[in-house]
Amino acid sequence: MKKKINRMTIGDHLIEYQLQMIGKTVEEALEYPQWYDNWTMTPEQHAEFKAYAIPLLKKVFKFNTTKANSTFSYFNLQFGLRIL
Repeated sequence: MKKKINRMTIGDHLIEYQLQMIGKTVEEALEYPQWYDNWTMTPEQHAEFKAYAIPLLKKVFKFNTTKANSTFSYFNLQFGLRIL
């Protein structure tokens, strides 16, 4: 059963989504302390992630595009994978 994405779960969902994009899981990240320093995504993957996240943020929080973009930028700065 799929978890419902809401204000409480969207952060976890976006982290899981970007890890899935590089073939990893949250469980693997918990077992590998250096995951944040060593796992990266391509610019194309990042663009795809952003294209997924912005409309989702707009829907869940009822944000306008500007607010969704700034929220995504904050999320990406805090939790986003490095882009190589």
